[in-house]
Amino acid sequence: MQTAGSRIQEAGSSRQEAGIARRLVISCLLPSASCLLSLASCFLAFSQPGMPQPSSPLYGARPESGTVSTGLPKALKNVGLDQRLNEQVPLDAVFKDEQGQEARLGQFFKGKPVVLSLVYYSCPMLCTQVLNGQLGAFRSVSFNIGEQFEVVTVSFDARETPQLASAKKQTYIKGYNRPSGEAGWHFLTGDEANIKRLAEAVGFRFAWDEQTKQFAHASGIMVLTPEGKLARYFYGIDYPPRDLRLALVEASQNKIGTPVDALMLYCYHYDPVTGKYGVVVMNVMRVAGIVTVILIVGMILVLRKRSPNTTLATRESEISL
Repeated sequence: MQTAGSRIQEAGSSRQEAGIARRLVISCLLPSASCLLSLASCFLAFSQPGMPQPSSPLYGARPESGTVSTGLPKALKNVGLDQRLNEQVPLDAVFKDEQGQEARLGQFFKGKPVVLSLVYYSCPMLCTQVLNGQLGAFRSVSFNIGEQFEVVTVSFDARETPQLASAKKQTYIKGYNRPSGEAGWHFLTGDEANIKRLAEAVGFRFAWDEQTKQFAHASGIMVLTPEGKLARYFYGIDYPPRDLRLALVEASQNKIGTPVDALMLYCYHYDPVTGKYGVVVMNVMRVAGIVTVILIVGMILVLRKRSPNTTLATRESEISL
């Protein structure tokens, strides 16, 4: 009787353990669901729209009609960066590389996405900030210039020489400090005709300001597909590494990147108005729902694995009685 009583006690303990396990499952799942909802809220919090806004006079599409004054100085009235998404750049346009050799634009599209920027090398301020912003973003991205993507920087000042381009390249290749940078970041110069073709194709509008003896221009970079089509624009002088990475993955049609990048692209979409990647709420909620289902299934499998042992102990107790 003592043995049977012990077995009954053990069976009762097993049932009690099973009950505790079920309560643990419930107590784990509820916080998990809560955390996933909080995660979605965090995505929303960090996806605030950025500048420039649609009303910014230097970026976005030019107004089709109307005579509303933008309040811009005369030198900036014909300056801006208009998006030409999915448009083809002139791959047959001829420039000169850092060694002074003629180079067609198309030869820098080697089956990889390309980051394109238009600057002029003797610019005293803004162009340097654009190049510095690029360098900072490139150093923060795990992709390597010359391996996963190429970079083409073109001077829009037809007076500048390959020697000046070479000096500028050495400065930024040294700052980048990765072996593949030398072969993958190209600094070009060209004549007015080819510069104009490229600038018009990408929507880059600039003007010479006689008063300051400098060019007035907008700032930004573009990401192009391996075929030379404009995929993404990033405005200003600061280019978030996450957005740049997503743009490169997207422009390559997911030929570079990881499964995590694919998941990020599912949750984030490019907004042409702001030139940034913003969260897609419904997609985030779908991912959260899938993760919750996986957690529930996993917990059920754990319980089912424990259940036969509890049932067997109960039956042994009943037989001994």
